[in-house]
Amino acid sequence: MEALEIARWQFGITTVYHFLMVPLTIGLGLVVAIMQTLWYRTGKEHYLRMTKFWGKLFLINFIMGVATGIVQEFQFGLAWSEYSRFVGDVFGAPLAMEALLAFFVESTFLGLWIFGWQRLPRLIHLGSLWAAVSASVFSAYFIIVANSWMQHPVGVELVDGRARMVDAWAVFTNNTALVAFTHTIFGALAVAGGFLLGIAWYHLWKRRHDGLDSVGADGRVLPGGDEAGGRGRTDHQVWLRSARIGAVVALLSFAGTAVSGDLQAKLMFEQQPMKMAAAEAACHDGTGFSILSVGNLGAQDCDDIVAVIEVPEMLSFLANGDFTTEVKGVNTLLPEYKEQYGETLPDDPIYGERAGMPIDYLPVMEVTYWGFRIMIGFGAVAAFAALVALWVLRKGTVPQSRWLMRLAVFGILAPFGANSAGWIFTEMGRQPFVVAPNPDPNGIDGVFMFTAAAVSPGVELSELIFSLVALTLVYAVLLVVEVKLLVTYVRGGVASAMPELKHQHDDGDTDENERPGGKDKDDVLAFAY
Repeated sequence: MEALEIARWQFGITTVYHFLMVPLTIGLGLVVAIMQTLWYRTGKEHYLRMTKFWGKLFLINFIMGVATGIVQEFQFGLAWSEYSRFVGDVFGAPLAMEALLAFFVESTFLGLWIFGWQRLPRLIHLGSLWAAVSASVFSAYFIIVANSWMQHPVGVELVDGRARMVDAWAVFTNNTALVAFTHTIFGALAVAGGFLLGIAWYHLWKRRHDGLDSVGADGRVLPGGDEAGGRGRTDHQVWLRSARIGAVVALLSFAGTAVSGDLQAKLMFEQQPMKMAAAEAACHDGTGFSILSVGNLGAQDCDDIVAVIEVPEMLSFLANGDFTTEVKGVNTLLPEYKEQYGETLPDDPIYGERAGMPIDYLPVMEVTYWGFRIMIGFGAVAAFAALVALWVLRKGTVPQSRWLMRLAVFGILAPFGANSAGWIFTEMGRQPFVVAPNPDPNGIDGVFMFTAAAVSPGVELSELIFSLVALTLVYAVLLVVEVKLLVTYVRGGVASAMPELKHQHDDGDTDENERPGGKDKDDVLAFAY
Protein backbone atom coordinates (compact mmCIF):
# COMPACT_ATOMS: atom_id res chain seq x y z
CA MET A 1 0.00 0.00 0.00
CA GLU A 2 1.38 3.41 -0.98
CA ALA A 3 0.29 7.04 -1.08
CA LEU A 4 -0.66 6.91 -4.77
CA GLU A 5 -3.08 4.03 -4.25
CA ILE A 6 -4.80 5.66 -1.26
CA ALA A 7 -4.98 9.03 -3.06
CA ARG A 8 -6.74 7.34 -5.98
CA TRP A 9 -9.20 5.57 -3.67
CA GLN A 10 -9.92 8.84 -1.90
CA PHE A 11 -10.62 10.77 -5.08
CA GLY A 12 -12.61 7.89 -6.53
CA ILE A 13 -14.89 7.53 -3.49
CA THR A 14 -15.57 11.24 -3.13
CA THR A 15 -16.09 11.76 -6.85
CA VAL A 16 -18.46 8.84 -7.35
CA TYR A 17 -20.47 9.87 -4.29
CA HIS A 18 -20.70 13.46 -5.52
CA PHE A 19 -21.72 12.23 -8.97
CA LEU A 20 -24.78 10.55 -7.46
CA MET A 21 -26.18 14.04 -6.82
CA VAL A 22 -25.08 15.70 -10.06
CA PRO A 23 -27.32 13.93 -12.61
CA LEU A 24 -30.38 14.15 -10.36
CA THR A 25 -29.79 17.87 -9.78
CA ILE A 26 -29.44 18.59 -13.50
CA GLY A 27 -32.20 16.29 -14.73
CA LEU A 28 -34.75 17.02 -12.01
CA GLY A 29 -34.06 20.76 -12.24
CA LEU A 30 -34.95 20.74 -15.94
CA VAL A 31 -38.11 18.74 -15.31
CA VAL A 32 -39.25 21.02 -12.45
CA ALA A 33 -38.69 24.07 -14.66
CA ILE A 34 -40.91 22.50 -17.33
CA MET A 35 -43.58 21.75 -14.71
CA GLN A 36 -43.61 25.34 -13.49
CA THR A 37 -43.76 26.55 -17.10
CA LEU A 38 -46.87 24.40 -17.61
CA TRP A 39 -48.40 25.88 -14.47
CA TYR A 40 -47.59 29.41 -15.67
CA ARG A 41 -49.19 28.78 -19.06
CA THR A 42 -52.26 26.80 -17.93
CA GLY A 43 -52.84 27.86 -14.32
CA LYS A 44 -53.82 24.27 -13.44
CA GLU A 45 -53.45 23.40 -9.77
CA HIS A 46 -51.84 19.98 -10.28
CA TYR A 47 -48.90 21.54 -12.12
CA LEU A 48 -48.33 23.90 -9.18
CA ARG A 49 -48.37 20.98 -6.77
CA MET A 50 -46.00 19.01 -8.99
CA THR A 51 -43.61 21.97 -9.11
CA LYS A 52 -43.56 22.37 -5.34
CA PHE A 53 -43.25 18.68 -4.48
CA TRP A 54 -40.53 17.79 -6.97
CA GLY A 55 -38.90 21.17 -6.38
CA LYS A 56 -38.41 20.40 -2.70
CA LEU A 57 -36.72 17.08 -3.51
CA PHE A 58 -34.58 18.94 -6.04
CA LEU A 59 -33.48 21.39 -3.32
CA ILE A 60 -32.51 18.61 -0.90
CA ASN A 61 -30.34 17.00 -3.55
CA PHE A 62 -28.87 20.33 -4.66
CA ILE A 63 -27.74 21.19 -1.13
CA MET A 64 -26.03 17.82 -0.68
CA GLY A 65 -24.40 18.14 -4.10
CA VAL A 66 -22.86 21.48 -3.17
CA ALA A 67 -21.59 20.14 0.16
CA THR A 68 -19.90 17.12 -1.41
CA GLY A 69 -18.61 18.93 -4.49
CA ILE A 70 -16.47 21.42 -2.59
CA VAL A 71 -14.18 18.60 -1.48
CA GLN A 72 -13.09 17.95 -5.08
CA GLU A 73 -11.45 21.37 -5.38
CA PHE A 74 -9.38 20.89 -2.22
CA GLN A 75 -8.10 17.50 -3.31
CA PHE A 76 -6.44 19.00 -6.39
CA GLY A 77 -4.11 20.99 -4.18
CA LEU A 78 -3.73 18.66 -1.22
CA ALA A 79 -3.33 15.19 -2.75
CA TRP A 80 -2.65 15.97 -6.42
CA SER A 81 -0.40 19.03 -6.47
CA GLU A 82 1.86 17.77 -9.29
CA TYR A 83 -1.19 17.13 -11.41
CA SER A 84 -2.46 20.64 -10.63
CA ARG A 85 0.85 22.15 -11.72
CA PHE A 86 0.75 20.26 -15.01
CA VAL A 87 -2.85 21.11 -15.94
CA GLY A 88 -3.29 24.39 -14.04
CA ASP A 89 -2.85 26.68 -17.04
CA VAL A 90 -5.57 24.75 -18.88
CA PHE A 91 -7.97 23.96 -16.04
CA GLY A 92 -7.94 27.51 -14.68
CA ALA A 93 -10.27 28.88 -17.36
CA PRO A 94 -13.09 26.28 -17.33
CA LEU A 95 -13.03 25.86 -13.55
CA ALA A 96 -13.11 29.64 -13.02
CA MET A 97 -16.06 29.95 -15.41
CA GLU A 98 -17.80 27.09 -13.61
CA ALA A 99 -17.36 28.75 -10.22
CA LEU A 100 -17.64 32.46 -11.01
CA LEU A 101 -20.29 32.36 -13.70
CA ALA A 102 -22.29 29.17 -13.55
CA PHE A 103 -22.27 28.42 -9.82
CA PHE A 104 -22.85 32.00 -8.67
CA VAL A 105 -25.64 32.50 -11.19
CA GLU A 106 -27.15 29.17 -10.18
CA SER A 107 -27.04 29.98 -6.45
CA THR A 108 -28.33 33.54 -6.85
CA PHE A 109 -31.33 32.70 -9.00
CA LEU A 110 -32.12 29.57 -7.03
CA GLY A 111 -32.31 31.77 -3.93
CA LEU A 112 -34.72 34.08 -5.77
CA TRP A 113 -36.82 31.08 -6.71
CA ILE A 114 -36.88 29.66 -3.17
CA PHE A 115 -37.87 32.90 -1.46
CA GLY A 116 -39.72 34.46 -4.38
CA TRP A 117 -42.99 32.54 -4.13
CA GLN A 118 -45.83 35.10 -3.82
CA ARG A 119 -43.21 37.87 -3.70
CA LEU A 120 -42.02 38.02 -7.32
CA PRO A 121 -44.23 38.32 -10.41
CA ARG A 122 -44.95 34.85 -11.74
CA LEU A 123 -42.99 35.35 -14.96
CA ILE A 124 -39.89 36.65 -13.17
CA HIS A 125 -40.17 33.85 -10.64
CA LEU A 126 -40.32 31.30 -13.44
CA GLY A 127 -37.39 32.99 -15.18
CA SER A 128 -35.36 32.71 -11.97
CA LEU A 129 -35.77 28.94 -11.97
CA TRP A 130 -34.86 28.65 -15.65
CA ALA A 131 -31.77 30.83 -15.04
CA ALA A 132 -30.68 28.61 -12.14
CA VAL A 133 -31.28 25.38 -14.07
CA SER A 134 -29.54 26.72 -17.20
CA ALA A 135 -26.57 27.73 -15.05
CA SER A 136 -26.35 24.18 -13.67
CA VAL A 137 -26.21 22.86 -17.24
CA PHE A 138 -23.44 25.33 -18.14
CA SER A 139 -21.66 24.36 -14.92
CA ALA A 140 -21.70 20.74 -16.04
CA TYR A 141 -20.34 21.76 -19.44
CA PHE A 142 -17.35 23.59 -17.97
CA ILE A 143 -16.51 20.64 -15.73
CA ILE A 144 -16.78 18.25 -18.67
CA VAL A 145 -14.52 20.52 -20.75
CA ALA A 146 -11.85 20.15 -18.06
CA ASN A 147 -12.34 16.39 -17.74
CA SER A 148 -12.46 15.83 -21.50
CA TRP A 149 -9.15 17.64 -21.89
CA MET A 150 -7.67 14.90 -19.69
CA GLN A 151 -9.12 12.35 -22.10
CA HIS A 152 -8.06 14.24 -25.24
CA PRO A 153 -5.61 17.13 -24.65
CA VAL A 154 -5.98 19.78 -27.37
CA GLY A 155 -5.25 23.48 -27.78
CA VAL A 156 -2.02 23.39 -25.77
CA GLU A 157 1.72 23.14 -26.10
CA LEU A 158 4.29 21.77 -23.69
CA VAL A 159 6.38 24.53 -22.08
CA ASP A 160 8.92 23.68 -19.37
CA GLY A 161 7.17 20.42 -18.66
CA ARG A 162 3.73 22.01 -18.26
CA ALA A 163 0.75 22.19 -20.58
CA ARG A 164 0.07 25.79 -21.61
CA MET A 165 -3.16 26.78 -23.36
CA VAL A 166 -2.57 28.33 -26.76
CA ASP A 167 -6.04 27.88 -28.28
CA ALA A 168 -8.95 28.41 -25.89
CA TRP A 169 -11.49 27.77 -28.65
CA ALA A 170 -10.02 24.32 -29.27
CA VAL A 171 -10.21 23.50 -25.55
CA PHE A 172 -13.83 24.64 -25.16
CA THR A 173 -15.00 22.98 -28.40
CA ASN A 174 -13.07 19.75 -27.88
CA ASN A 175 -15.03 17.08 -29.76
CA THR A 176 -14.63 14.78 -26.77
CA ALA A 177 -16.25 17.41 -24.52
CA LEU A 178 -19.15 18.08 -26.90
CA VAL A 179 -20.09 14.40 -27.13
CA ALA A 180 -19.48 13.70 -23.43
CA PHE A 181 -21.63 16.69 -22.44
CA THR A 182 -24.53 15.51 -24.60
CA HIS A 183 -24.19 12.01 -23.15
CA THR A 184 -24.12 13.38 -19.60
CA ILE A 185 -27.24 15.53 -20.03
CA PHE A 186 -29.23 12.63 -21.44
CA GLY A 187 -27.92 10.47 -18.58
CA ALA A 188 -29.09 13.10 -16.09
CA LEU A 189 -32.55 13.15 -17.66
CA ALA A 190 -32.65 9.34 -17.43
CA VAL A 191 -32.04 9.61 -13.69
CA ALA A 192 -34.78 12.23 -13.33
CA GLY A 193 -37.21 10.15 -15.39
CA GLY A 194 -36.66 7.04 -13.25
CA PHE A 195 -36.92 9.14 -10.08
CA LEU A 196 -40.30 10.59 -11.11
CA LEU A 197 -41.67 7.26 -12.28
CA GLY A 198 -40.71 5.29 -9.19
CA ILE A 199 -42.01 7.81 -6.65
CA ALA A 200 -45.21 8.57 -8.60
CA TRP A 201 -45.88 4.84 -8.95
CA TYR A 202 -45.59 4.49 -5.16
CA HIS A 203 -48.14 7.25 -4.57
CA LEU A 204 -50.59 5.90 -7.15
CA TRP A 205 -50.29 2.52 -5.47
CA LYS A 206 -50.75 4.12 -2.04
CA ARG A 207 -53.93 5.86 -3.16
CA ARG A 208 -55.36 2.48 -4.21
CA HIS A 209 -54.10 0.86 -1.01
CA ASP A 210 -55.77 3.58 1.07
CA GLY A 211 -59.03 3.18 -0.83
CA LEU A 212 -58.95 6.62 -2.44
CA ASP A 213 -58.97 5.32 -6.01
CA SER A 214 -60.84 2.37 -7.47
CA VAL A 215 -61.10 0.74 -10.87
CA GLY A 216 -64.31 0.58 -12.88
CA ALA A 217 -65.66 -2.26 -14.97
CA ASP A 218 -63.73 -1.02 -17.98
CA GLY A 219 -60.50 -1.10 -16.01
CA ARG A 220 -60.17 2.67 -15.85
CA VAL A 221 -59.45 4.53 -12.65
CA LEU A 222 -62.15 6.21 -10.58
CA PRO A 223 -60.28 8.87 -8.57
CA GLY A 224 -61.62 9.77 -5.15
CA GLY A 225 -60.43 11.20 -1.85
CA ASP A 226 -60.79 14.42 0.08
CA GLU A 227 -59.90 17.42 -2.07
CA ALA A 228 -59.84 19.71 0.97
CA GLY A 229 -57.20 17.52 2.64
CA GLY A 230 -54.96 17.53 -0.40
CA ARG A 231 -55.60 13.92 -1.48
CA GLY A 232 -58.47 14.28 -3.91
CA ARG A 233 -58.67 14.22 -7.70
CA THR A 234 -56.00 16.90 -8.07
CA ASP A 235 -53.60 14.75 -6.04
CA HIS A 236 -54.31 11.85 -8.39
CA GLN A 237 -53.51 14.06 -11.37
CA VAL A 238 -50.21 15.05 -9.74
CA TRP A 239 -48.96 11.47 -9.58
CA LEU A 240 -50.45 10.31 -12.87
CA ARG A 241 -48.91 13.22 -14.80
CA SER A 242 -45.62 12.82 -12.94
CA ALA A 243 -45.45 9.11 -13.76
CA ARG A 244 -46.21 9.67 -17.43
CA ILE A 245 -43.72 12.54 -17.69
CA GLY A 246 -41.09 10.39 -15.97
CA ALA A 247 -41.68 7.48 -18.34
CA VAL A 248 -41.50 9.68 -21.45
CA VAL A 249 -38.36 11.44 -20.21
CA ALA A 250 -36.75 8.07 -19.43
CA LEU A 251 -37.49 6.72 -22.92
CA LEU A 252 -36.29 9.83 -24.75
CA SER A 253 -33.16 10.05 -22.63
CA PHE A 254 -32.31 6.40 -23.31
CA ALA A 255 -32.50 7.08 -27.04
CA GLY A 256 -30.29 10.15 -26.54
CA THR A 257 -27.72 8.26 -24.46
CA ALA A 258 -27.63 5.47 -27.03
CA VAL A 259 -26.88 7.84 -29.93
CA SER A 260 -24.41 10.01 -28.01
CA GLY A 261 -22.84 6.90 -26.46
CA ASP A 262 -22.21 5.47 -29.92
CA LEU A 263 -20.47 8.71 -30.95
CA GLN A 264 -18.48 8.68 -27.71
CA ALA A 265 -17.39 5.07 -28.29
CA LYS A 266 -16.14 5.91 -31.78
CA LEU A 267 -14.05 8.75 -30.36
CA MET A 268 -12.65 6.46 -27.67
CA PHE A 269 -11.61 3.86 -30.22
CA GLU A 270 -9.73 6.63 -32.01
CA GLN A 271 -8.31 8.52 -29.02
CA GLN A 272 -7.90 5.81 -26.36
CA PRO A 273 -7.82 2.47 -28.17
CA MET A 274 -6.55 0.54 -25.13
CA LYS A 275 -9.52 1.65 -23.03
CA MET A 276 -12.02 0.33 -25.54
CA ALA A 277 -10.06 -2.86 -26.20
CA ALA A 278 -10.11 -3.53 -22.45
CA ALA A 279 -13.83 -2.70 -22.31
CA GLU A 280 -14.47 -5.40 -24.89
CA ALA A 281 -11.93 -7.88 -23.49
CA ALA A 282 -10.67 -7.86 -27.09
CA CYS A 283 -7.29 -9.54 -26.78
CA HIS A 284 -6.85 -10.06 -30.51
CA ASP A 285 -7.69 -7.97 -33.54
CA GLY A 286 -11.18 -8.58 -34.84
CA THR A 287 -14.65 -7.28 -35.60
CA GLY A 288 -16.87 -9.17 -33.11
CA PHE A 289 -18.51 -7.54 -30.07
CA SER A 290 -18.40 -9.62 -26.89
CA ILE A 291 -21.62 -9.68 -24.90
CA LEU A 292 -20.15 -12.18 -22.43
CA SER A 293 -16.59 -13.39 -22.09
CA VAL A 294 -15.07 -15.88 -19.67
CA GLY A 295 -11.50 -16.23 -18.47
CA ASN A 296 -9.06 -14.31 -16.29
CA LEU A 297 -9.98 -10.69 -16.98
CA GLY A 298 -7.32 -9.52 -14.53
CA ALA A 299 -4.35 -11.18 -16.25
CA GLN A 300 -1.79 -9.12 -18.15
CA ASP A 301 -1.79 -11.79 -20.84
CA CYS A 302 -5.43 -12.14 -21.82
CA ASP A 303 -5.05 -14.99 -24.30
CA ASP A 304 -7.20 -17.25 -22.12
CA ILE A 305 -10.25 -14.96 -22.38
CA VAL A 306 -12.93 -16.46 -24.62
CA ALA A 307 -16.09 -14.77 -25.88
CA VAL A 308 -18.98 -17.18 -25.27
CA ILE A 309 -21.64 -14.81 -26.62
CA GLU A 310 -20.53 -12.55 -29.45
CA VAL A 311 -22.18 -10.40 -32.11
CA PRO A 312 -20.10 -10.72 -35.30
CA GLU A 313 -18.88 -7.46 -36.91
CA MET A 314 -20.62 -5.29 -34.28
CA LEU A 315 -17.33 -4.14 -32.72
CA SER A 316 -16.22 -2.84 -36.08
CA PHE A 317 -19.45 -0.88 -36.40
CA LEU A 318 -19.05 0.64 -32.94
CA ALA A 319 -15.49 1.68 -33.72
CA ASN A 320 -15.59 2.70 -37.36
CA GLY A 321 -19.19 2.72 -38.57
CA ASP A 322 -18.62 -0.23 -40.90
CA PHE A 323 -18.67 -4.01 -40.55
CA THR A 324 -15.30 -4.95 -42.03
CA THR A 325 -12.46 -2.94 -40.48
CA GLU A 326 -10.61 -4.91 -37.81
CA VAL A 327 -10.20 -3.28 -34.40
CA LYS A 328 -6.84 -3.62 -32.67
CA GLY A 329 -6.83 -5.87 -29.63
CA VAL A 330 -4.89 -5.70 -26.37
CA ASN A 331 -2.04 -7.92 -27.58
CA THR A 332 -1.45 -5.64 -30.57
CA LEU A 333 -1.74 -2.41 -28.62
CA LEU A 334 0.52 -3.29 -25.68
CA PRO A 335 3.75 -3.38 -27.73
CA GLU A 336 2.75 -0.12 -29.45
CA TYR A 337 2.19 1.65 -26.12
CA LYS A 338 5.49 0.37 -24.74
CA GLU A 339 7.35 1.52 -27.81
CA GLN A 340 5.80 4.99 -27.75
CA TYR A 341 5.71 5.76 -24.04
CA GLY A 342 8.32 3.46 -22.56
CA GLU A 343 8.28 0.24 -20.57
CA THR A 344 9.23 1.79 -17.22
CA LEU A 345 8.53 5.06 -15.43
CA PRO A 346 11.20 7.68 -16.20
CA ASP A 347 14.10 8.19 -13.82
CA ASP A 348 12.76 11.50 -12.56
CA PRO A 349 12.52 12.79 -8.97
CA ILE A 350 8.83 13.47 -9.49
CA TYR A 351 8.18 9.71 -9.40
CA GLY A 352 10.08 9.18 -6.14
CA GLU A 353 10.48 5.50 -5.34
CA ARG A 354 8.26 4.61 -8.27
CA ALA A 355 10.91 5.70 -10.82
CA GLY A 356 12.02 2.79 -12.98
CA MET A 357 8.99 0.63 -12.17
CA PRO A 358 7.30 -1.23 -15.05
CA ILE A 359 4.26 0.47 -16.58
CA ASP A 360 1.05 -1.54 -16.92
CA TYR A 361 -0.79 -0.08 -19.90
CA LEU A 362 -3.73 -2.45 -19.55
CA PRO A 363 -6.51 -0.93 -17.36
CA VAL A 364 -8.22 -3.11 -14.77
CA MET A 365 -10.20 -5.16 -17.23
CA GLU A 366 -12.79 -6.33 -14.70
CA VAL A 367 -13.74 -2.69 -14.17
CA THR A 368 -13.76 -1.61 -17.81
CA TYR A 369 -15.43 -4.76 -19.15
CA TRP A 370 -18.20 -5.01 -16.57
CA GLY A 371 -18.54 -1.25 -16.12
CA PHE A 372 -19.32 -0.88 -19.82
CA ARG A 373 -21.95 -3.63 -19.65
CA ILE A 374 -23.53 -2.43 -16.41
CA MET A 375 -23.86 1.03 -17.93
CA ILE A 376 -25.63 -0.29 -21.02
CA GLY A 377 -27.60 -2.97 -19.16
CA PHE A 378 -29.01 -0.73 -16.45
CA GLY A 379 -29.89 1.92 -19.02
CA ALA A 380 -31.76 -0.62 -21.14
CA VAL A 381 -33.61 -2.03 -18.11
CA ALA A 382 -34.72 1.48 -17.10
CA ALA A 383 -35.96 2.21 -20.61
CA PHE A 384 -37.86 -1.09 -20.80
CA ALA A 385 -39.46 -0.38 -17.41
CA ALA A 386 -40.53 3.06 -18.64
CA LEU A 387 -42.13 1.52 -21.73
CA VAL A 388 -44.03 -1.01 -19.61
CA ALA A 389 -45.11 1.76 -17.23
CA LEU A 390 -46.58 3.82 -20.06
CA TRP A 391 -48.68 0.83 -21.08
CA VAL A 392 -49.83 0.16 -17.51
CA LEU A 393 -50.66 3.84 -16.90
CA ARG A 394 -52.89 4.13 -19.96
CA LYS A 395 -55.98 3.57 -17.76
CA GLY A 396 -54.97 6.10 -15.14
CA THR A 397 -53.53 4.07 -12.27
CA VAL A 398 -51.23 1.19 -11.33
CA PRO A 399 -51.90 -2.37 -10.09
CA GLN A 400 -52.43 -3.02 -6.38
CA SER A 401 -49.46 -5.39 -6.30
CA ARG A 402 -47.10 -4.48 -3.44
CA TRP A 403 -44.11 -6.29 -4.94
CA LEU A 404 -44.60 -4.49 -8.26
CA MET A 405 -44.64 -1.17 -6.37
CA ARG A 406 -41.42 -2.11 -4.59
CA LEU A 407 -39.87 -3.08 -7.89
CA ALA A 408 -40.81 0.32 -9.35
CA VAL A 409 -39.28 2.15 -6.38
CA PHE A 410 -36.15 -0.01 -6.47
CA GLY A 411 -35.93 0.70 -10.21
CA ILE A 412 -35.03 4.30 -9.34
CA LEU A 413 -31.51 3.00 -8.72
CA ALA A 414 -31.00 1.63 -12.26
CA PRO A 415 -30.23 4.97 -13.98
CA PHE A 416 -28.01 5.95 -11.03
CA GLY A 417 -26.12 2.69 -11.50
CA ALA A 418 -25.77 3.26 -15.23
CA ASN A 419 -24.39 6.78 -14.70
CA SER A 420 -21.94 5.71 -12.00
CA ALA A 421 -20.73 2.68 -13.95
CA GLY A 422 -20.15 4.83 -17.03
CA TRP A 423 -18.19 7.43 -15.07
CA ILE A 424 -16.02 4.77 -13.38
CA PHE A 425 -15.38 3.12 -16.72
CA THR A 426 -14.35 6.41 -18.31
CA GLU A 427 -11.93 7.34 -15.52
CA MET A 428 -10.48 3.92 -14.71
CA GLY A 429 -10.05 3.04 -18.36
CA ARG A 430 -7.68 5.98 -18.84
CA GLN A 431 -5.04 4.45 -16.56
CA PRO A 432 -2.04 4.49 -16.28
CA PHE A 433 -2.46 8.08 -17.53
CA VAL A 434 -4.08 10.91 -15.62
CA VAL A 435 -3.82 12.96 -18.83
CA ALA A 436 -4.10 10.56 -21.75
CA PRO A 437 -1.85 11.04 -24.79
CA ASN A 438 -3.21 11.67 -28.27
CA PRO A 439 -2.30 8.81 -30.61
CA ASP A 440 -0.37 10.20 -33.56
CA PRO A 441 1.00 8.07 -36.41
CA ASN A 442 3.89 10.52 -36.79
CA GLY A 443 4.86 10.38 -33.13
CA ILE A 444 3.54 11.79 -29.88
CA ASP A 445 3.10 15.44 -28.92
CA GLY A 446 4.35 14.94 -25.38
CA VAL A 447 1.26 16.35 -23.68
CA PHE A 448 0.42 13.50 -21.31
CA MET A 449 1.01 12.60 -17.69
CA PHE A 450 1.30 9.31 -15.87
CA THR A 451 -0.87 8.99 -12.78
CA ALA A 452 2.23 7.96 -10.84
CA ALA A 453 3.64 11.48 -11.34
CA ALA A 454 0.47 13.35 -10.35
CA VAL A 455 0.25 12.73 -6.60
CA SER A 456 1.61 15.32 -4.15
CA PRO A 457 5.24 14.44 -3.30
CA GLY A 458 5.07 15.75 0.27
CA VAL A 459 1.88 14.01 1.36
CA GLU A 460 2.30 11.18 3.86
CA LEU A 461 0.56 7.82 3.65
CA SER A 462 -0.87 8.28 7.16
CA GLU A 463 -2.36 11.67 6.16
CA LEU A 464 -4.09 10.16 3.17
CA ILE A 465 -5.43 7.22 5.16
CA PHE A 466 -6.80 9.56 7.84
CA SER A 467 -8.46 11.83 5.30
CA LEU A 468 -9.83 8.83 3.38
CA VAL A 469 -11.43 7.37 6.50
CA ALA A 470 -12.69 10.76 7.68
CA LEU A 471 -14.23 11.73 4.36
CA THR A 472 -15.81 8.31 3.89
CA LEU A 473 -17.43 8.50 7.35
CA VAL A 474 -18.65 12.07 6.77
CA TYR A 475 -20.06 11.10 3.39
CA ALA A 476 -21.78 8.08 4.94
CA VAL A 477 -23.47 10.37 7.47
CA LEU A 478 -24.50 12.78 4.70
CA LEU A 479 -25.92 9.86 2.73
CA VAL A 480 -28.05 8.81 5.69
CA VAL A 481 -29.24 12.40 6.16
CA GLU A 482 -30.15 12.83 2.50
CA VAL A 483 -31.95 9.51 2.20
CA LYS A 484 -33.89 10.19 5.41
CA LEU A 485 -34.94 13.63 4.18
CA LEU A 486 -35.94 12.32 0.77
CA VAL A 487 -37.90 9.41 2.23
CA THR A 488 -39.67 11.71 4.72
CA TYR A 489 -40.81 14.18 2.08
CA VAL A 490 -41.66 11.48 -0.45
CA ARG A 491 -43.90 9.67 2.03
CA GLY A 492 -45.51 12.96 3.00
CA GLY A 493 -46.61 13.52 -0.57
CA VAL A 494 -47.61 16.92 -1.91
CA ALA A 495 -48.65 18.03 1.57
CA SER A 496 -45.01 17.76 2.69
CA ALA A 497 -44.14 20.52 0.22
CA MET A 498 -47.42 22.43 0.67
CA PRO A 499 -48.34 22.17 4.38
CA GLU A 500 -51.26 24.52 3.80
CA LEU A 501 -53.09 21.63 2.13
CA LYS A 502 -53.30 19.85 5.47
CA HIS A 503 -55.15 22.81 6.98
CA GLN A 504 -57.55 23.68 4.17
CA HIS A 505 -60.40 21.98 5.99
CA ASP A 506 -59.71 23.80 9.28
CA ASP A 507 -61.75 26.79 10.44
CA GLY A 508 -58.88 29.19 9.75
CA ASP A 509 -57.20 29.00 13.17
CA THR A 510 -53.46 28.50 13.11
CA ASP A 511 -52.33 25.26 14.71
CA GLU A 512 -49.70 25.54 17.47
CA ASN A 513 -47.25 23.57 15.33
CA GLU A 514 -47.92 25.68 12.25
CA ARG A 515 -45.95 28.76 11.24
CA PRO A 516 -47.74 31.82 9.86
CA GLY A 517 -48.37 31.26 6.17
CA GLY A 518 -49.22 27.59 6.56
CA LYS A 519 -45.71 26.26 7.22
CA ASP A 520 -45.11 23.56 9.79
CA LYS A 521 -42.61 24.30 12.55
CA ASP A 522 -41.36 20.73 12.34
CA ASP A 523 -40.56 21.13 8.65
CA VAL A 524 -36.76 21.48 8.44
CA LEU A 525 -37.13 22.90 4.95
CA ALA A 526 -39.89 25.32 5.86
CA PHE A 527 -37.78 28.18 4.48
CA ALA A 528 -38.21 26.73 0.99
CA TYR A 529 -41.36 28.52 -0.16
